Amino acid sequence: MALDSKSGNTILRLWLLLHRVRDTLALCQDSIFAKYGITTEQFGVLGAVKSRGGSLRPTDLASILERSPNSISMLVDRMVKAGLVRRTRDRIDRRVVHVALTSKGTNAIELAMPEGWDFIQKILSPMPYKDKQALAGMLETVKCELLGYLNPQVNMAEIIKNSVTNQPGLYERMIKNIFASGSEAKRQGGKKEEDHMMRAEIATRQHKRAKVR
Repeated sequence: MALDSKSGNTILRLWLLLHRVRDTLALCQDSIFAKYGITTEQFGVLGAVKSRGGSLRPTDLASILERSPNSISMLVDRMVKAGLVRRTRDRIDRRVVHVALTSKGTNAIELAMPEGWDFIQKILSPMPYKDKQALAGMLETVKCELLGYLNPQVNMAEIIKNSVTNQPGLYERMIKNIFASGSEAKRQGGKKEEDHMMRAEIATRQHKRAKVR
């Protein structure tokens, strides 16, 4: 398909930027997660399993991470050897296998997530909220088109509907299932204690004023 110079340059620039951003993001995340003994890929698996209650079937894991079942199987194999996850059999149907976190994997994701989340916020902080929303929508479109290319028989509306990144409550699920048992819980607990002390101090002052009157 022939394009004019302006359109061609824009498309080529966008395509290069998508690759450069992905590669540079991976390098940054690798440097962060390496402190906790995991890679970016392993972080994705640990985060997905933790956010879904601590156990997932490999097929569900592949769907959430939008990876092929074969690549997920090989990744899980390496993580089992590293002691980050374990495979368990379903109690009802022994043919079904689940990927579950070990204590080592749980500790790694709970330590790595706060720093990873701080990094994401720092990188995106220069963009106004409306620009973040617009960028998310545009990237969602590109991602769905790519998935449609890989699965031409699937209806595009179904791809958009089932897109993990387009599901509501992503942040709430992260806070509930990952931060709740890690550092965020401590932050929330500290805040509650601080609020309690402040309310107690205010009540004491009001009581003293009432006695003076």
